Amino acid sequence: MSTEPVRRCPVLDPTARAGHAEAAALRARGPAVWVELPGGVRAWSITRYHVAQALTTDPRVSRDFRRHWPGLAELPEGWPLASVALQQNFANTYGAEHRRLRARVAPSFAPRRVESMRPQVQATADRLVDALAAIPPGESVDVRRALSLPLTMTVICDLFGVPDGLRAGLGTAIDAILDTGIEVAEAIARQHELQARLVELMKYKREHPGADLTSDLLAPVAEEEQSSEQQLIDSLFLMLGAGYETSVNLITSVLSELLSHPEQLARLREGLLDWSDVIEETLRLEGPVMYLPLRYAVEDIELGEGVLIRRGDPIIIAFAAAGRDPAVHPDAPDTFDPTRADKAHLAFGYGPHFCLGAHLARLETRIAVSTLLDRLPRLALAHPEQPPPPIPSLVVNGPTRLDVIPTPAVPT
Repeated sequence: MSTEPVRRCPVLDPTARAGHAEAAALRARGPAVWVELPGGVRAWSITRYHVAQALTTDPRVSRDFRRHWPGLAELPEGWPLASVALQQNFANTYGAEHRRLRARVAPSFAPRRVESMRPQVQATADRLVDALAAIPPGESVDVRRALSLPLTMTVICDLFGVPDGLRAGLGTAIDAILDTGIEVAEAIARQHELQARLVELMKYKREHPGADLTSDLLAPVAEEEQSSEQQLIDSLFLMLGAGYETSVNLITSVLSELLSHPEQLARLREGLLDWSDVIEETLRLEGPVMYLPLRYAVEDIELGEGVLIRRGDPIIIAFAAAGRDPAVHPDAPDTFDPTRADKAHLAFGYGPHFCLGAHLARLETRIAVSTLLDRLPRLALAHPEQPPPPIPSLVVNGPTRLDVIPTPAVPT
């Protein structure tokens, strides 16, 4: 392991109250900074765009904790990041094993397959926006809970054949597990709750198989491709969680930025901006995933500026911070500007582990936000003077709620 831990190092705020400011401070310190994560675990934080991009494609970097993390045995019980970092699925595999396991699920999220879901997404958006339109003039509502969350939960649960009776509990369990500011006892309880909900889903789908992705995952395969029960559970968590949380945060962030910047919303409505401009700029500025733990050095990696990541050292990449790197975006990197020509970001990762749900997240976001703004052109923020509170998580990034007034009251 690195000799770096003997020195005092920054402690990442597990509640992410000022995540972007924290990332900017780390970025200024070097290409990688040794930081302390929840539970006293230490890792190299990567906040620079080009360093993150290079490490995500570097064969000297692995996500397989079983093979490449010597510190695994020293983890504290109830580590808040365990449910994400220690998943036994294709995300945390390496090399040929990762390519083989990813290839089994990738076709389900291919652009053509996602595009075929457009009518279903539109119908769900129409139904939810109808409900928002029925709210009495002047009353406010949390649009994350009224639109972003139920739309994405409906789409992903339909895709995986999750029955109606299991959806609410599963969504609550996924949300809870991503809160990284909780105490050990609570973290353990939430990990058990998520495990129970996923086991419940698998039991149901074994008894009621159908034309859905959970049934496909549970279908018999060749002997060499069989997965353990825990691998199946963790694969479900990965695909349900990634397909759900990413889109919830992106939809809410796009709405927050547009309603906070009426001049940009006006350009969009006048046809001077395209929806892709708005969505990609939001992904650059407020990527829905901040830190995705963890990666590990397979061998020593020299990054320059006196930074040496030693074999076995854990690495944590701040994907949502990379889009604000002034080395890539020197012109107001912390400002929402969908007119900028270059909107380069790493919001969905990069390289072999690029997010399978990227196409789906973009489709859901465009349909949800455009449907809402077309149907409710007077939609306004309920508290324009107050920035929405962030999700208390090192893993995901976005507003924990966004209060809006669907139809402002007409002055008497």
